[in-house]
Amino acid sequence: MGLAENLVGRVVNYFSKIGVAAIDLNEGELRLGDMIHIKGSTTDLTQPVDSMQINKVPVTVAEKGSSVGIKVQGRVRPGDQVYKILQ
Repeated sequence: MGLAENLVGRVVNYFSKIGVAAIDLNEGELRLGDMIHIKGSTTDLTQPVDSMQINKVPVTVAEKGSSVGIKVQGRVRPGDQVYKILQ
C-alpha cells in the first residue's frame, strides 16, 4: 500500500527557466519540509518542499487559499493535482 496523501491544491502555472510551480492551495496548508506528490496526465513527481514563496517573499507556511511558488525538481503542468504525503 502506498503512503496516504491529501489533495491540497493544483498547479496553475510553471516557470521552466527557474523551475518553479505556481500552486493554488484550495484544500489545505503546506509547510517547508512537507513531502508533496504532483500528479497529472503526464506528471508524477514526489519531492520535499524546500523552497516556498508568496509574492516573491520566502515563507515557511502557506495557508489554504494562498497562491504559492514552489521550486520543483521536474516539469509540471497547469491543472496537475498537488497532494501532501502524510507521514
